[in-house]
Amino acid sequence: MALGCLMTLSAHAATTTVYEKSAKMSLSDAVSHVESALKSHKFNVVTVIPISKMLAKHKKEMGAKYNLSHLDGITGIVFCNGGIANAVSNVDPTLLAACPLHLTIIEKDGMATALFVRPSVIGAGSAAEPVLTKLEHMVTEAIDAGMR
Repeated sequence: MALGCLMTLSAHAATTTVYEKSAKMSLSDAVSHVESALKSHKFNVVTVIPISKMLAKHKKEMGAKYNLSHLDGITGIVFCNGGIANAVSNVDPTLLAACPLHLTIIEKDGMATALFVRPSVIGAGSAAEPVLTKLEHMVTEAIDAGMR
């Protein structure tokens, strides 16, 4: 019974650490929409990284271990909000380790999924937790808007 409780707790923790939002759309559409939504939510998009294209260059050396999840594509988006970064640095400079922020969008079978590690989880108990919670809310709103 105790093992069952532990497994339930770890499964619950895993689902709350990463914010996920899926929509029936292509990877390129999802990236375009989320990038635009981030900008409209006051984030500066630093770069968009075509991760699946980078991985494909190593397909031969990865051999049988290449893309075991059968993903159709993976793209990373790196972004930042200077005001929020400043607010974090003012109360807990160590949490600037989360800056710049990033999210990953994957596609499988015509379904795109945005994945974002919740900053409030890494900042739990820190003086920066309220700022990180606000930041998380801003990002998840942008993701929701982009994945419609």
